Formats: sequence, C-alpha cells, structure tokens
Amino acid sequence: MSQALKIWKTLEAKPAGKWTFSKLLCLKAPYFSSISPLFEQLRPDYCEVSIKKHRAVLNHIGTVHAIAMCNMAELAGGTMTDVTVPNTHRWIPKGMQVEYIQKASTDLVAVATPAQSNFVWNEGSDYVVNVEVKNTAQELVFRATITMWVSLKK
Repeated sequence: MSQALKIWKTLEAKPAGKWTFSKLLCLKAPYFSSISPLFEQLRPDYCEVSIKKHRAVLNHIGTVHAIAMCNMAELAGGTMTDVTVPNTHRWIPKGMQVEYIQKASTDLVAVATPAQSNFVWNEGSDYVVNVEVKNTAQELVFRATITMWVSLKK
C-alpha cells in the first residue's frame, strides 16, 4: 500500500480528515495548492477531487480557467496512479491530452480511473489514466487522458 493511501485511510473518516489529507498532499506537491483541492474519495483505480469556483481559479470571463482543470486532472490522475501502482514500481507523467467540452461556471469534481482494467505491471510500460471533470449539474466540462510511464524501481 502506498504511503498516500495509508495516510488517506487514517484521515478520511476523521473530522476535517479529507481537508487535512488534501493540505498534506499540497505540501508534498505545492503547485496543486493553487486550486485548493479537496480529496473526496481515494482508492486503487479511483480518485475523486473537488474544487470550489473561487477567484484564484477564474479566467477573464469568470469561468474556471483551463489550466486549473489541467491541474485537477493531473492531481487526480497522479494520486490515483500512486495508490494503484504496486510498491515495486515507480511512475511519472509522460503526457496529457485534454479536451475542453464547455465553460466551467460552477464548482467542479474530477474523477480519475485507469483506461484499462486488470493492467499487467511489467518492467516498463505506459499506463493510461482517464479523467473527467464535471460541474454541479453533473455535466462533463473537461476530459483528459494522461499517459504515465510506470517502471520497476531500481
């Protein structure tokens, strides 16, 4: 079990546990603090992260900025990968393709899942993660496909 998943399991049910986990993760990866994420669910093969629509993530027309959604996708996809990949392996993002479906004018939720179930972990291969971002009406506003390079630890 990854260190992140151990910490999540310790904190998730405690008062302010999800908030605390989210802040701890942002201390480890400070760039993500710019979107003020909140982890809602985390387990192997699944990660759900939410953000509030607030000034720091808005663009000039008052909707959530495209790069804020990219940050959400990378955070959800990377964290899902971290808790899914066996401890014998390591991972790093290799590439990300994004699609902006419609304006994001509300709070958002990103869900990351593997593109392929029952993935076979080997010496080194691409691991593809799908991330969907939806608004409060459950409408898809953004989609990302993130390719992670997963290889054996040295």
